[in-house]
Amino acid sequence: MEFVQQVLDLIRQLTDPDRLAALLNSMGAWFYLLLFVIVFCETGLVVTPILPGDSMLFAVGAVASLSGANINLTIILLALIAAAVGGDAVNYAIGYHVGPRVFTSEQSRLFNKKHLLHTQAFYEKYGSKTIILARFVPIVRTFAPFVAGIGKMRYVQFAIYNVIGGVAWVFLCVLAGYFFGNVEWVKRHFEAVLVAVVLVSVMPIAVEYLLARRRQTAKKAELVSMSAVSAEK
Repeated sequence: MEFVQQVLDLIRQLTDPDRLAALLNSMGAWFYLLLFVIVFCETGLVVTPILPGDSMLFAVGAVASLSGANINLTIILLALIAAAVGGDAVNYAIGYHVGPRVFTSEQSRLFNKKHLLHTQAFYEKYGSKTIILARFVPIVRTFAPFVAGIGKMRYVQFAIYNVIGGVAWVFLCVLAGYFFGNVEWVKRHFEAVLVAVVLVSVMPIAVEYLLARRRQTAKKAELVSMSAVSAEK
C-alpha cells in the first residue's frame, strides 16, 4: 500500500505545475530523463496505463512558460516526442511477437483466435486513423499500438502514423500548457482544466465512432433497399 501511495503522490506531483516546478529545481537535468521515462512507459507498456499523459504534458508546458523556469522547451519537446514514438514502437513489437502466441485458442473467451482476426480486419480498415486518434485518449493510447501489433498492421504504415500522432500529441498538449497554463483563470481552475483536457482528448475517437456507426447504418439501409428492389423484380 505504501508503494501505491508513493506512485499516486508522484502522479499528483507531475500534474501540478507548482510541484512540477519544485521537482525540476531539485532534479536539474535528470528532470528531462524522468519525463522521458514516464511518457515512454505510459505509451510503451500495457501494464502502465495509469501514468499521467495529457495532464502532465500540459503541466510541463505551463512550467516552461515561467520566466524563471530553468527548462529548455525545445529539448523537452524533442525528448517527449522521442519517448512517445519510441514507446509506441516497443508496444507494437510486444504485441506483434507476444500476441500470436496468446491468441491461439478457439475456445477461450478472452484470447479467442477470432478476436485476433477481428482486430486485424479493424486495423486494415481504420488503422491509420486509430493510431493518430488514440494518442489523445487516455488508456486507449496505451493499448492501441499493442493491438496493432497483434493484428499484424504493416509496420511502415504504423510507423508513419506513429510519428504523426506522437508529434501532434506532444506539441498540442505541451504548447497548450505553455500558452494557457499560466493564465490566471486557468491557474485558479487548474483541476477543471485538466478534466476538460481529457474530455477534449476523447472527442476525436467519439466523433470517429459516431461517423463509423452512421456509415454502417447507411450501408445496412442500402442493402435492405437493394434486397427489396430485387424481391420486387
